[in-house]
Amino acid sequence: MYLGEVVNRKGERWELQLKGAGPTPYSRDADGRKVLRSSIREYLCSEAMHNLNIPTTRALACVTSGSKVVRDIYYDGHPILERCTVVSRLAPTFLRFGSFEIFKTLDSMSGRIGPSVGRTDLFDQLLDYIISSFYPKVYETFCDDRRKMCAVFFKEVVIKTAHLVANWQCVGFCHGVLNTDNMSIVGLTIDYGPFGFLDYYNPDHICNGSDSAGRYSFANQPKICGWNLAKLAEVLQRVLPLEEGRSILEETYFEAFDDKFMSQMRKKLGLIRKNLPEDRQLIEDFLNTMAETGADFTNCFRGLNQILLPGSRDFDLSSEKLKSHLMKQCCTVEELRILHKPVINESELMVYATLLTQQPELLESLGKGADFVKNEIEKRKKLNSLKDCSGEMKTAKDSELWQHWINQYSDRLQLEVDNQCNFDDLNLERVKIMNSTNPRFVLRNYLLQVAIDAAERGDYSEVQKLLKILEDPFSDANLFEDTPEINTGSVEVEEQNDSNIDRRILEIGRAHV
Repeated sequence: MYLGEVVNRKGERWELQLKGAGPTPYSRDADGRKVLRSSIREYLCSEAMHNLNIPTTRALACVTSGSKVVRDIYYDGHPILERCTVVSRLAPTFLRFGSFEIFKTLDSMSGRIGPSVGRTDLFDQLLDYIISSFYPKVYETFCDDRRKMCAVFFKEVVIKTAHLVANWQCVGFCHGVLNTDNMSIVGLTIDYGPFGFLDYYNPDHICNGSDSAGRYSFANQPKICGWNLAKLAEVLQRVLPLEEGRSILEETYFEAFDDKFMSQMRKKLGLIRKNLPEDRQLIEDFLNTMAETGADFTNCFRGLNQILLPGSRDFDLSSEKLKSHLMKQCCTVEELRILHKPVINESELMVYATLLTQQPELLESLGKGADFVKNEIEKRKKLNSLKDCSGEMKTAKDSELWQHWINQYSDRLQLEVDNQCNFDDLNLERVKIMNSTNPRFVLRNYLLQVAIDAAERGDYSEVQKLLKILEDPFSDANLFEDTPEINTGSVEVEEQNDSNIDRRILEIGRAHV
């Protein structure tokens, strides 16, 4: 529910919304209600992303009541009653790629058209509003040439989106539902649903239980965001010719993504003095080693601050400390087997493999594709290789893999050093940059669930503690001890249908706008 917008003293524009306040004309057959579980998830994750310096919508407060609705959390036929909750949230704008699809012409695959197809007056009004409000320099410079204005605007959206998804990949964030309606026109992380931060590094991680094909898997996020941009180019073609839009996308998107990703990754590895071509291979090998050993994504990156530059006093000891840390992050054989468990059975795989060779278009229309089939085959190969693997065998293999990578890393760090180098100063500078880029804390699902379970019992202290930690995700302080309690009040209000219900007002925090 849109409440309006505010322009603050800095000249910043903020739209205010209520999410979960009840049915609207656009609720279709749903009840328009949000529950405490999903509200806490959205609130905490939007604040976590903000404090990770990743563009996002913000949340102001959650208000929960005694009213309950039925929800089937896992879509498995086991519905439960959950407490209704409203989230107040804000952003410069909640407009998204999908906002333009009301003008979409006939789709040959689905046979559908947008409800406002042909309304060129509305299209022009929407386009002018977005560009003039959120890309004012583009509007001021090119308002007399609409084609050029739209081209520059689209390129800006492409770059913002590329940088956003690069940031996600660098902190291990998986959105879960990256359709066009969940893509912000100003490059924000928007609409937190079945999201998740990676624990063990698995590039094929799927955080959405209904996404069996992995369309929105972690590794697929850059690709699917590019696909969504292509859909945006299609609906802009009334002003920007489609071939020109596609050309802008091709020439800009992956280059902008790669530049941002590599820049962030160099900081995460403490490669601060030189940009070398071989850095890409070093980063890929680090990710591959994490995947092979089933190591924790966040903790592995954070632990890289333990190694000193070659030539430093105690370099050898620091290298051993790093290896010890990385080994502790590796999962067990059984956990690795679970990570590589196939999604479909053998007979289904045979059907999909046949479709891939004979009718690939049909396979894509079923939500499966070449990547899905390839991943299922690779999972079986990996699972088979682990069949006779013992814990001791895995530990030995993990040690070999990590030692090999640490040797590569040390060789690259050597290139950061020159004859005039002050080792102490440079080590301090590296660690400072690494610690401001590699978070110590992310919103892990199991911690989130602990907070939700407590909140559903009426105890919001765990939510408060978790929020306090997420406000400073790069901190080295011990934030788990003596976390100050923040009182959550309860007031009695008289509702229209249920009088004297004890409604707990959970005002978790305030976004600074």
